[in-house]
Amino acid sequence: MIHSSPTVHHAPPDPRRWRALTLISVAQLMLILDVTVVNVALPDIGADLGLDRATLTWVVTAYTLFFGGLMLLGGRLADLFGARRLMLTGLAIFVLASLTSGLAGTAALLVGGRIGQGIGAALLSPAALATVTTTFHGPERNRALGVWAAIGGAGSAIGVLLGGALTAGPGWRWIFFINVPVGLAVLVALPLVVRVGTAQPTRQRVDLPGALLVTAATGSLIYGLVNAGDEGWGDLVTVATTAAAAILYILFAVVERAVRTPLMRVQLLAQRPVLAGAFLMLVATGLLIGLFFLGSFYLQRHQGYSALVTGLLFLPVAVGTGLGAHLGGRLVGRLGGRVPAATGLALAAIGTGLVAVLAITPVVLVTGLVVASVGLGAVFVSATTTALSLVAQHESGLASGVVNTFHELGGAIGVAVASSLAAPSLIGGAVTGFTNGFTAWAVTAVFSAVVTLGLLPSGKLPALDGPHVH
Repeated sequence: MIHSSPTVHHAPPDPRRWRALTLISVAQLMLILDVTVVNVALPDIGADLGLDRATLTWVVTAYTLFFGGLMLLGGRLADLFGARRLMLTGLAIFVLASLTSGLAGTAALLVGGRIGQGIGAALLSPAALATVTTTFHGPERNRALGVWAAIGGAGSAIGVLLGGALTAGPGWRWIFFINVPVGLAVLVALPLVVRVGTAQPTRQRVDLPGALLVTAATGSLIYGLVNAGDEGWGDLVTVATTAAAAILYILFAVVERAVRTPLMRVQLLAQRPVLAGAFLMLVATGLLIGLFFLGSFYLQRHQGYSALVTGLLFLPVAVGTGLGAHLGGRLVGRLGGRVPAATGLALAAIGTGLVAVLAITPVVLVTGLVVASVGLGAVFVSATTTALSLVAQHESGLASGVVNTFHELGGAIGVAVASSLAAPSLIGGAVTGFTNGFTAWAVTAVFSAVVTLGLLPSGKLPALDGPHVH
């Protein structure tokens, strides 16, 4: 039974809370930027290190795979050992891995650095979101979560712009080097404004088998999707690896029911708001990151634009995503999550459908992406607020891990599918692959909008402070 307590008492607001949110937002922005910042740089990275299409795809997906695959573990560790401690540990790992990626001279070292970035991000991000949800209360929490959601949406687009500027300027290695001074500055300042939590280390076991299974399952799925671009969807390796992924996901579910301290409490994901938020996050991120991947390769490989021009062309997309997040935040407070999410996905379908139906030109591409980005920005806000609307405070870290897991896994899967669908265009001069990719994205957005109408609860979301779950 779910009901609201008539009175909710909180500790006095921390006067440093907005400064803390600023620093946490900068740290989270670095993590989100590194999902898309490499997209514009991929042609230069490939030429410099001699990488093929499949390896270039892994340069993107290795980060999001470990970011998303270990996110639940990061959320659980935040609940057990304290969000502040996990934020600092994750940020330190992320900074070191960024330096390694920038210095990489081989494909193995570059992908290894990206894996390290993903591990650091998996520790940092759920702890950061948990800190936001426990530091702010009432209407302030809604505004803080709106800022968080805007970072998740607009940060992806800003990453493409920044990647273009750095690649055309000091070179592609600086898309990683820039994280070092910024990360170190945040690492020094963060302990000064974020109060120490009440969580203390315990002897409770951490579900490492669950973390390894979900990461291995997603890695197997991505490998199959990438292989399909070269060998076809009916190839034995493609079928075997995707089937293995399904088996590993089933094993993950079995393990989570069997262990004493599961990585993910199945009942949590079974809650309708959490399930709906996770679904929206998976779809929205997959669509957005896949669009950046397709658009970057089209503008550079097919149109011959420089990395800088490509990044500048994505500036309206960044603005559109931020605008959509802002409008979505206002609508969610008045109407609940269903209407903004369904409307946003409909806009995404219109934008991608426009590119798929018309002859692809730079003007058509950017226009379609802007329309889609406005819609997806609103979906990000709906996903976050819906998923966290009824979560108890002591599980905020775990719930945050669930939401962010689907955010990163959506990006990894989206890039893998886009890469395979557009493979003929990525390695040749035809635009057929790009058309296939945008068509698939439009169909996915329409289907997801229909699912959203049935999955998301109707009406306004309950206040985030009051609910007690029995």
